[in-house]
Amino acid sequence: MRQPDPAPDLVPRLLILRHAPLARPGLAGRRDVDANCGDRAALDWAAGALRGAGTVWASPARRCRQTCAALGLTPEYHPALWEQDFGAWEEPGASIPDLGPLPPDALAAHRPPGGESFSDMCGRVQPRLDQARGTVAIVAHAGTARAALAMVVGPAALSFSIAPLSLTILARHAGGWAIETVNRVAP
Repeated sequence: MRQPDPAPDLVPRLLILRHAPLARPGLAGRRDVDANCGDRAALDWAAGALRGAGTVWASPARRCRQTCAALGLTPEYHPALWEQDFGAWEEPGASIPDLGPLPPDALAAHRPPGGESFSDMCGRVQPRLDQARGTVAIVAHAGTARAALAMVVGPAALSFSIAPLSLTILARHAGGWAIETVNRVAP
């Protein structure tokens, strides 16, 4: 016999907002860099999109803390939500090398020197996301949003664009996680 769906207020729903743009463009990864929280219209839109969440989580990265402050949010900070560690690729002057044509599963398994693979990151992020109860607003990183998307589409999640201050929404139902929207930005 099929179990009834849980009450709507208990159904996990993830409202994942990528932090505001970096103050200095580039690959930030695990570097603790500043955000540019100057786009008040986009921040107001984002605050409205997160309204109604019963819980707010965030990465402890400075750029996420600054974004939360600009949104007027007081989150629970969870280290598991940090961006992927790109290791040596994050060093000043370094760039991501061309890895050539890799299938999604090989790309997800590739570990930068001194860093972690996307698969490693998913192993850290997804257990935290699975603890969600009710609607949870999350202020984090592009990689965090992609790790959430990977719960539905696997390594193909690496192909999604996740813009600064964009919203990605997932909900868990009896059959697993479902994607409601990806990379929604202020109009």
